[in-house]
Amino acid sequence: MPEIESFTVNFGPQHPAAHGVLRLVLEMEGEVIHKADPHVGLLHRATEKLAETKPYNQSIGYMDRLDYVSMMCNEHGYVLAIEKLLGITPPLRAQYIRVMFDEITRILNHLMWLGAHGLDIGAMTMFLYCFREREDLMDCYEAVSGTRMHATYYRPGGVYRDLPDRMPQYESSPYRSDKELKELNEARSGSLLDFIEDFANRFPARIDEYETLLTDNRIWKQRTVNIGVVSPERAMQLGFSGPMLRGSGIVWDLRKHQPYEVYDRLDFDIPVGTNGDCYDRYLVRVEELRQSTRIIKQCVDWLRKNPGPVVIDDHKIVPPRRIEMKDDMESLIHHFKLFTEGYAVPEGEVYAAVEAPKGEFGVYLISDGANKPYRVKVRAPGFPHLAAMNEMVQGHMLADVVAVIGTQDIVFGEIDR
Repeated sequence: MPEIESFTVNFGPQHPAAHGVLRLVLEMEGEVIHKADPHVGLLHRATEKLAETKPYNQSIGYMDRLDYVSMMCNEHGYVLAIEKLLGITPPLRAQYIRVMFDEITRILNHLMWLGAHGLDIGAMTMFLYCFREREDLMDCYEAVSGTRMHATYYRPGGVYRDLPDRMPQYESSPYRSDKELKELNEARSGSLLDFIEDFANRFPARIDEYETLLTDNRIWKQRTVNIGVVSPERAMQLGFSGPMLRGSGIVWDLRKHQPYEVYDRLDFDIPVGTNGDCYDRYLVRVEELRQSTRIIKQCVDWLRKNPGPVVIDDHKIVPPRRIEMKDDMESLIHHFKLFTEGYAVPEGEVYAAVEAPKGEFGVYLISDGANKPYRVKVRAPGFPHLAAMNEMVQGHMLADVVAVIGTQDIVFGEIDR
């Protein structure tokens, strides 16, 4: 029998399971992988350099477009860095709103991950189920910012505006009956907080549905158990963070260990894996869905009881209200200066990190005292994960590459930047 020669296969960048524009050069012997070489840079948009050419308040929108499935968490890291340099603290209500939307974003991200990861390794229904729930949370984004994805809702000093008192409703259509319309609008009859609370009450039952489909499913376990195993020591050496690190058994979560905003006032648990394989990382993320729902409920309760300002009252940093701008000359000047020149940030350097859904999202800022940053460097959680691809897939089959790419929860916006 002739010996099997090793050969090279290009996986991506058009491959649907490559999650964007990953080009993976695989050296294979038969069906077994000897080496995987990820080629990145196909989605490089110079985000950091662009942020260095614009005033601080005009580059928040760039952050949304980094990890484009966890938009507000990226904004949060950038805004925290600016606030640290300015030495300002947002009002408590704004901090609770930020934490609530961070967790809504975590659920959005994990639903996208679960749907796509499921679809990649053969669970078609998961994709449909996850997008059903994502739709409701996208409506929450739209209610506060006017946009379904790239919200630019967090601003230095607080958030863009308070939570709305009413939700947009579905209108009648020839394609749906009055009964369906009434069911769709039932949860939308109150404020945004009512809608979020209704979602948080419904969602745990949906997570049970996902687990019924997957957790004890023998095909799912065959595709994920003992695939892409990373030991706890190695995970730390490789610079893992987020579910990738916790899946290997390391208890590390910035929300608990380096709390920011109001996380130290909230009650939630950190799920941790034991084996460090794809299945453990799946279980960690599913449990994170439940913990995020817990946090959201606590935030809704607090926000109901505590009305108040959602942004600081300093017109050198935050634009005055429109009605003030029309009536008062000083407000008009503040408005004009803010939107043409921005604000000068004191000299210094700062690193601010948040626990984004994929791991530690950090922003390193250097200010030279001007109205735009001298240097911006983003620490994207996905980059070290992708760097470990070669190590995680060696000795596995070609089909397992798809499972490992899925478990890393890769989004190229933040990796290529």
